[in-house]
Amino acid sequence: MTVPTDESTTKKQWIHLRRILERSGPFKDPNFEPSTELLSAIESVRILIIGAGGLGCELLKDLALMGFSQIDIIDMDTIDLANLNRQFLFTKADIGKSKAEVAAKFIMSRIPNCTVTPHMNKIQDFDGSFYSQFRIIICGLDSVVARRWINSMLVSMLQYDENNAVIPSSIIPLIDGGTEGFKGNARVIMHGYTSCIECTLDLFPPQVNFPQCTIANNPRLPEHCVEWVTSILWPKEQPFGQDVKIDGDSVEHIQWIVERATKRGIDHNITGINFRFTQGVVKRVIPAVASTNAVIASVCATEVFKLATSSVMLMNNYTMFNDIEGIYMLTYPPEKREDCPICSNVPVRIQMSESAKFQELIDILVERYQLNAPLIYTEINGNAKTLYMTSTEQMREATKPHLRMTLQELGLTNGSELLVGDPARASSMRVILSLTSSMDTSTAK
Repeated sequence: MTVPTDESTTKKQWIHLRRILERSGPFKDPNFEPSTELLSAIESVRILIIGAGGLGCELLKDLALMGFSQIDIIDMDTIDLANLNRQFLFTKADIGKSKAEVAAKFIMSRIPNCTVTPHMNKIQDFDGSFYSQFRIIICGLDSVVARRWINSMLVSMLQYDENNAVIPSSIIPLIDGGTEGFKGNARVIMHGYTSCIECTLDLFPPQVNFPQCTIANNPRLPEHCVEWVTSILWPKEQPFGQDVKIDGDSVEHIQWIVERATKRGIDHNITGINFRFTQGVVKRVIPAVASTNAVIASVCATEVFKLATSSVMLMNNYTMFNDIEGIYMLTYPPEKREDCPICSNVPVRIQMSESAKFQELIDILVERYQLNAPLIYTEINGNAKTLYMTSTEQMREATKPHLRMTLQELGLTNGSELLVGDPARASSMRVILSLTSSMDTSTAK
């Protein structure tokens, strides 16, 4: 069904928004000035939605119906039968097609004057020049890694004055929503003023993506053994044919993984690997409920409206929703970390002994900053040097001997600065080493 466009219907369509924008009220922003022009101004606000899944579809629908007419949407995924119970912009005929493209086509065919530009890409396919086009960015993601990446990208685009304060005009607000079953959350992030994704990593469930260095060299959990098979052995051996991806519902695929993971577990004294456990690790099923998506999407869309019109004070700034037993909601401002490795704009300092192994430093970085596959550069005697890289087999083998060397043997000294990259981040983290000598340690004792 297409939205009617006759004058009478159009007036009724926007009556509630006009009541907000054309008159004052007790909940309005102190600097807000009512105007009849504000409603039409919404049309000029360009918005980016990241994710066209259950939450992204709801967000796209809500924003288009609110009058936003310049919307881009990114999603690299295609439509699956399992999506249709909660992603209402898709039908059975769309299975196998691009989520972003089908969602855009659906909205534009039903809402006149709304232009939705789809991008069937990863967010990492674009750089800062792409993201700088948007006034507001909204995330409807199911991945902590992707959230961390877009968070670091927006921080990397900030500009600072001579006092190291963020220039407000360089901020692109990030509205983040997430759902899991009957629980959900939404938040408004103004980088430089509020806490960012990296400041509050402990709010997210434990990671299910494990560091490549741990998987490849030092497995400690049964999950590490399964991940080693799926991320390293499967691509190498291609047991069911070239370019055949792992099917979590295939008994043959899971059984093959179980056998290899069990063998690796035996080699490293790790137990607890069985068919059911392995399938759970491979599929990583996150429960989704349509009503929860609708609630969180409405909260996020409301915050977009507030930002676009400056009519009402923003949420401050993290809202939790839970309707497992009744309905519970709480809004509070998570603390902004002054030592956040992403948004604080100051380097991280790590104190160690110069006789410590390089592996120990990597373990600290991985555990403290939740890295997956750290890439570490430095400069020694004026020459750039790659200390660790796992993205290619050649570099992994070339830098693997460094793990057994001490920091002193690598040429690192007190005050050495490292650049640490990771797939979860769009920009590198600066790390300054505070190294103590063995003699200093002995004296202290």
